[in-house]
Amino acid sequence: MAAAPPSSIDPRSGFCSTNGVYYRLHSPPPLPPDSLPLSIASYALSLLPCPPPPNPAIIFSTSSSSPSITFPLLISQVSSLASELRSHLRISKGDVVYILAPTSLEIPILYIALLSIGAVVCPSNPLSTPDEIAHQVSLTNPSVAFTNAYFAAKLPSHLATVHLKSPLFRSFLEPGAPAPSLPTVEMSQYDPGDILYSSGTTGRVKGLIITHPNFITVIAAYYASREAWSLEDGPYVTLFTIPLFHVFGFFVLLRSVALGVTTVLMEKVDLEAILRAVHAHRVKVIPVSPPLVLALAKSDLVSKFDLSSLRRVGSGGAHLGRELAELFTARFPSVAIYQVSYGLMESTGSAASQLGPEECLVFESVGRISAGLEAKIVDPATGEVLPPGRQGELWLRGPVIMKGYIGDDEATASTLDSEGWLKTGDLCYFDQDGFLFIVDRLKELIKYKAYQVPPAELEKILLSHPKIADAAVIPYPNEEAGQIPMAFVIRRPQSTFTEKQIIDFVAKQVSPYKKIRRVAFVSSIPKSAAGKILRRELVKYALSSPRSKL
Repeated sequence: MAAAPPSSIDPRSGFCSTNGVYYRLHSPPPLPPDSLPLSIASYALSLLPCPPPPNPAIIFSTSSSSPSITFPLLISQVSSLASELRSHLRISKGDVVYILAPTSLEIPILYIALLSIGAVVCPSNPLSTPDEIAHQVSLTNPSVAFTNAYFAAKLPSHLATVHLKSPLFRSFLEPGAPAPSLPTVEMSQYDPGDILYSSGTTGRVKGLIITHPNFITVIAAYYASREAWSLEDGPYVTLFTIPLFHVFGFFVLLRSVALGVTTVLMEKVDLEAILRAVHAHRVKVIPVSPPLVLALAKSDLVSKFDLSSLRRVGSGGAHLGRELAELFTARFPSVAIYQVSYGLMESTGSAASQLGPEECLVFESVGRISAGLEAKIVDPATGEVLPPGRQGELWLRGPVIMKGYIGDDEATASTLDSEGWLKTGDLCYFDQDGFLFIVDRLKELIKYKAYQVPPAELEKILLSHPKIADAAVIPYPNEEAGQIPMAFVIRRPQSTFTEKQIIDFVAKQVSPYKKIRRVAFVSSIPKSAAGKILRRELVKYALSSPRSKL
C-alpha cells in the first residue's frame, strides 16, 4: 500500500520536491481491511445492490441471435459452477486453470467462479500457436484447461481438458442436487488470482502474477468515481470490444459486474459488427482502439445504423492523438471521446485515468495518476528524479502493482526494485496540473492494434532461415493498425529470397497479429558498440526513404 503523501506537495501537479514523487490529489478509495478473507469475485458481487438490478448482466451479440443472462441468473450460475468445480473436477485453492477460448457467454461465469474458490485464472489468446501454448503451459503448470472443440487440438495432450460447450459443462451451470459438504475456502487477499501472459523485449513469454487486492484496488477506484461518469437517460449499456484474456478486458468485465451495468460481448469484432450491436442494444459506451476511432470517424457504414444512444467512446491500447479526437468529435458532436485509463499488465491495467468529462478535454494526456498510486519520472541515464515538464521513464508504486513474474526472479528483479517501484519502460512527463503524457516507449514492443509484438521474437525467427544473414524488426506507422511489424533483412550472398517468401515464412510460425507485414532489403543494420540494434535510426530511415530505395 502506498504511504500517505507528505504535506509539502504542489497542490496543482501533486509533485513533492523533497522526494521527487508525484501523488494523486484525490483521496484513495476505501478498501476492505487487509485481514478480511476476500476474493475479487466476492468483492465485485458484494457491490451489487440487493436485490440485483433487473437489467441484463451480459448479452452475447452474434450475427444471428443475442442470448443473455440476468444478474440473478449470473449469480446463480456462478454459485453452481463454483460448487461443481470443487466437487466434480477437484479444483482447489491455488490450482492454475488454463483457459483457451474465444469470447463467449460462458467465459465471465467461469472467471468469476474460479476466482471465488481461490483458483488462479490463466487465460490465453486463442490465436496462439501450439508452440506458444506449450511454452505457456510449461511456465504455469495448470491442472486443467477449459477450451472448445476447435482449439482443443492446440493443447498439449497430457493436459486434462473440459469443453465449454459440452453437456457436462452446461450441467455444471444448472442448480441441481445439493453438492456434498465442502470446507470453506480459506482466502487471503494476497493470494494470486490471475496469471497473464506478456511478451517482453526478450521475445519469450512471461507470466505476470496478479493478486486479488490488485484487482480489488482497481475496482474500488472505479466504484468510488462512478458518479463522475453517471448516465442519466436510461440503462447503462457498454459494448465490449476487448478480448477477455487481456488485462484490460479482465478488469473491465469485473468492473461492469460490480457496477451492475449491462455488458454486450461480441462474437466477432469489426466495424460493422460494432455498429450493428450499438444499434440493436442501444449501447451507450464503447471502449475501442485508435484504429476503430478512425474507422468510426471516416466510414460510410456509420450512416446505415442508428447510433443515437451512444454517449461515450473510450480509446485505449495505444495513443489517441488530438487530430483523431477532433476528427471524431466533428462527426459525433454529442459523443464524448476520451483516452481510456493508461496502464500496463504489470499495474493491473491501471496507472492513470481521466476522472470525468472535464479531464477528457485535456487532449494528448492519459489523465492524472490513479488514486493510491505514487509515480516518479526518472532520467534513464542518471537516475535523477525529474519535476513537471521533464521527460524520463515512468516508475509506479502502489497496491495495483503485480506480485512478480512466475518462475522468473531475474525478470522480476529487473522490473521491480527493492522498494516496490515498477519500471514501466515508458518515456513520459507530467505537466504543471498533474496530467500525465506518454511520449514514447523505452521498451521496444510494437503496438499492432491493441496487441504487443516483441521484435526480438520475430528477429529470432528470421535469423533461423539459412538465406538470411541478419535482420531487425521495427514498428512502422499504419493508419489502420497503429503500427505494423516491418523487417529489415540482409540476404545471404546470391540469395533471391523475396519479400513474400519472408512474410510467409514468419506467418507460419506466429499468431496472426505478429506477422511481418513489410520488408526492406538492406546491406547493413545500424548497431551500437555493444551490438544493440539502433531501431530508431531504422524507423527514421523507413519514414524518410521511398520504398523503392529501401
